[in-house]
Amino acid sequence: MAQLPLLPLRHPHDREILRLAIPAFGALVAEPLFLLADSAIVGHLGTPQLAGLGVAGTVLQTAIYLCVFLAYGTTARVARQLGAGNRRAALEGGVDGVWLAVAIGLGILAVGIPAAPLVVGMFSPSEAVASHAVVYLRISLAGMPPMLMVLAATGVLRGLQDTRTPLVVAAVGSAANVVLNIGLVYGAGLGLAGSALGTVLAQTGMAAAYLVVVIRGARRHGARLRPHGPGILASGAAGIPLFVRTLTLRVVLIVATAVATRLGDAPLAAHQVAFTIWTFLALALDAVAIAAQAIVGRYLGASDVVGARAATRRMMEWGVAAGAALGVLVAVARPAYVPLFTPDPEVRALLAAALLVMAVLQPLAGVVFVLDGVLIGAGDGPYLAAAGVAAMLAFLPAAWVVLATGIGLTGLWWAIGLWVVARLVTLGLRARGSAWLVTGPVRAERR
Repeated sequence: MAQLPLLPLRHPHDREILRLAIPAFGALVAEPLFLLADSAIVGHLGTPQLAGLGVAGTVLQTAIYLCVFLAYGTTARVARQLGAGNRRAALEGGVDGVWLAVAIGLGILAVGIPAAPLVVGMFSPSEAVASHAVVYLRISLAGMPPMLMVLAATGVLRGLQDTRTPLVVAAVGSAANVVLNIGLVYGAGLGLAGSALGTVLAQTGMAAAYLVVVIRGARRHGARLRPHGPGILASGAAGIPLFVRTLTLRVVLIVATAVATRLGDAPLAAHQVAFTIWTFLALALDAVAIAAQAIVGRYLGASDVVGARAATRRMMEWGVAAGAALGVLVAVARPAYVPLFTPDPEVRALLAAALLVMAVLQPLAGVVFVLDGVLIGAGDGPYLAAAGVAAMLAFLPAAWVVLATGIGLTGLWWAIGLWVVARLVTLGLRARGSAWLVTGPVRAERR
C-alpha cells in the first residue's frame, strides 16, 4: 500500500478526486433528508401515522435501493464514452438510461398500487397503521418514475464529471420537500397523504431539473432524445449484474437485523443505532467511490490504463485515510454520543462494544467502497455480482454461528466484519489483476 495522504492536494489526482467526491458527499447526505423530514413532520400527526410512514418508507427505500444500478451503470457508460472523446455518444447512453428508468418506474407503479395492501400486510401492522401505510405507499408510488429518473440522470452527470449539479438539485429538492410537506400536511389539512404528495412533487421537480440539463446537453451535441430500443436494452443488460450485487448487500443487512431481533430487545435496539451510524459513515466513504466510478470510467474510455491504475491507487489511499479518521472518531467520541441515543444502561453498553468493532472495520470498509466504485466504473458488473454472492455466502454461516452460540451483538458485528473482509479479498484480487482493465468506449466482456 502506498503512503497515506498526509498533506492535501499533494498528489496529481487529489484535486480531481476531491472536486468530484466533496459535492457527491453533499448530495448523498441530502437524499436521506427526504424521509427524515417526512418523519419529523408526520410524527406530530400521531403514532399510527408515523408507524405507517415507517412501513411504507421501508418498502419505498428498498425499491429505490435495488434500482441504484440506474445511477451506477449510467455513470460507467457515460464516463467511458466521454473518455473516448465522444460526448454525443456519452449523452445518448445517458438518455438510454433515463428511458430505462422511466420504464422501470412505470412498471413498479403499475404493480405497486394494486399490490400495496398485500405488501404492507407482510409487515403484520395493526389495522390503523396498515391503512395509513397503504395510503402513503400508493401516493408515493406516483413519484417512483421521477425518482428513478433522478437516479439515472445523476449517473449521466457523474459520468460527465459533474457532481456539483446533483448537489444543488438534491439540496433544493430537500428544502422544497420540507416546505411542501408542511404546507400540505398542516396548511391544506391533508395529513399523511399530504406528506406523500409533497414528496412526490419534490421528486418530480428534481426530475424536471435534471431533464432540462440533460436535454440541453443532448441538443448541444446533436444526441438523440427519443427512445432507442437497443440502447435501452443494453442499459438494462448492464444493470442486471449490478442489481444482483446490490441484492446481496441488502440480504446481508436484512439477515443481520433478523439475527439482532432474535438476540433480544436490547441487542436489537443497540444494533439499530449502530446500523444507523454505519449507514451515515458509508455515505462519507461512498463519496470517494462515486469519484472512482467517474474517473476510472473516463480513463478506460480513453484507453489510459496507466492513468486508471494510478488513480485507483490514490483513491485507495484516500479510502484508507478516510476510514481510519472515521474509525478513530467513532471510537474516541463514544462517551459523548452514545448517551444521546438511549438512557438504558444495557443498550448503551452493547452499543459501545459494537461501535468499537465498527471503528476497527472503517479503514477496510474505505478500501472496499473505493474498489467497488473502481470496478463499477470499469463496467465489471459480472465480477461484482459474483463477488457479492461470495461475500454473502461467507457472512451467512457466521450469522448462524452468532445465533447458535449466543455470543451476542458484538459477535454479530464481527460477522459483519467477516463480510467486509470477504468483500475486500474478492475485490482486491480483481483489482490486482488486469481483467478489469478493458479499454475503449464500450466494454466487451472477456471470457
